[in-house]
Amino acid sequence: MLESEFSRQTFELTADPTTPEWRQAPSVRADRDYLGEPIAGPPTEIRSRWTAEHLYLLFICPYEELNLKPDPSTTVETPRLWNWDVAEAFIGADFTQIARYREFQVSPQGEWIDLDINRQDREAQGGMGWNSGFTVKARIDRAAKIWYGEMRIPFSAIDARPPEAGRELRLGLYRIAGVNPRIYYAWRPTGQTTFHVPEAFGTLRLR
Repeated sequence: MLESEFSRQTFELTADPTTPEWRQAPSVRADRDYLGEPIAGPPTEIRSRWTAEHLYLLFICPYEELNLKPDPSTTVETPRLWNWDVAEAFIGADFTQIARYREFQVSPQGEWIDLDINRQDREAQGGMGWNSGFTVKARIDRAAKIWYGEMRIPFSAIDARPPEAGRELRLGLYRIAGVNPRIYYAWRPTGQTTFHVPEAFGTLRLR
């Protein structure tokens, strides 16, 4: 389970884990691939905060080699962003209709995409045409060989209910890294060669 710590105030995106907002935030680590095999090297760390209006996620991503899309755009969403280095969050509010969830991605260059997913009825999903209104911030520390990606997601985009302490959401946290081979980090391994296995999602709890 990832616990998300409440913040009374909305804060600016910095993609910096040393800021007061992020320094002691609860975290989890992704150190296995989607099949559950251990991944060599430092793990990916994910931290979370929340406010009355937004859910925040911060990905801390050590790397050996970056796989970046040429000519990045940060003003519009990037189709098929998952073909490059990316951090991903899958979030669902319904514990009965688990095939329905939203997907959010950020790249080291600050590219982004959000998608409305329905694994049982593709015709009913919003796909890339859905717009959550989420914002991102990313930065690359080339000296330390770590990139950071931060997301600020409106709760209205993931849950019809207002957030409150104790509320739980379904959560998948993933990362795709490298060139050859590609590395598929998973906080909760799916047991399949895809991240889209909602039965394998973990839990996010607001505290």
